[in-house]
Amino acid sequence: MEARAERGSLTIGAFAKASRLSPKALRLYDELGLLAPARVDPGNGYRWYAPEQLERARLVAWLRRLGMPLADIRTVCALEAAPAAREIRAFWARVEAETAARRDLATFLVDHLQRKDPAMSTNTLTVAEPLGIRYAALSDKGLVRESNQDAVHAGPRLLAVADGYGAGGAPASTAALGALKRLETDGVPAAGLLGVLEDAVEQAEEAVRTAVGNGAAAAGEDVVAGTTLTAMLWTGSQLALVHIGDSRVYLLRDGGLFQITHDHTLVQSMVDEGRLSPEEASSHPERSLLVKALGQGADHSPDMRLHDARPGDRYLLCSDGLSTVVATAEVRRVLSLAADPERAVRDLVALANDLGGPDNVSCVVADVFGPERASA
Repeated sequence: MEARAERGSLTIGAFAKASRLSPKALRLYDELGLLAPARVDPGNGYRWYAPEQLERARLVAWLRRLGMPLADIRTVCALEAAPAAREIRAFWARVEAETAARRDLATFLVDHLQRKDPAMSTNTLTVAEPLGIRYAALSDKGLVRESNQDAVHAGPRLLAVADGYGAGGAPASTAALGALKRLETDGVPAAGLLGVLEDAVEQAEEAVRTAVGNGAAAAGEDVVAGTTLTAMLWTGSQLALVHIGDSRVYLLRDGGLFQITHDHTLVQSMVDEGRLSPEEASSHPERSLLVKALGQGADHSPDMRLHDARPGDRYLLCSDGLSTVVATAEVRRVLSLAADPERAVRDLVALANDLGGPDNVSCVVADVFGPERASA
């Protein structure tokens, strides 16, 4: 026989209906300490709930529909309204960032599979006009650092920037680019582009681990080191991007400058979650702390995407020695005015040094042109 309820209390069935949570879910949330009943009958274990618990129960139900993990829901429910709202905003920002990354990968995969489909028309697979690129690269240690831990590469197929960190940063960045340079000579079939990029990142990660390990052995102590890696592989009509860390790629197109990479830093994740404003992030003491990199214990899962190139496009790959020192408007001005990639990289490095050169600065600039220029 059920115990008599206290006046105004709700049975688990009535509470489940009112809160839109199943009795099974209510039992689970009780076990987890997330939503304990107001009273449990000591004899038969029957649960009773107070009407004032409905607001919390409905909040839990809404958060579950949002896809929030139970551990995060427990945190939100323990907070006052304003900080709870900030936590929900931060959670949703993470979801949107993860969704954007999956969307980019889905787009990449769709393009990859379409190019393998023999039923697709020749017009779909073939660019109307073959395109070419002209490129230049420059790296400088700046005016403050004693050595240069950046590495750059610019060639007919591969454009890349790596920014090393830690005691073995220079060997790490050099090793990462060394592993990628085989892409200059190896054939890269369009149908196998995804596998080529994944293999390249794995080989770069292995090369970095080896370089850091050799440095640690030579020093006789643990060496914490790693590198960012941002590279673009030219396929003749497209640029395939691989990105890990906080080096950047910008595209100058039709007079507008667009950042087409997303920084993998703690501060950027805080901006994404609404915990910091972009203005606060620019002066944050931990703005260089990476959440993705090639190195010991680091997450090295890359962002990958494809960019359809157009004649007149100008791409800039740079280390944070440029992007954190020179205002975006100034970068756009220099890229717009420089007559060729060689002049652009010289002017950008000079500008960073004119502003104090607090870090190593590295730039790769590539111009896309059509067949009429190639034959000129």
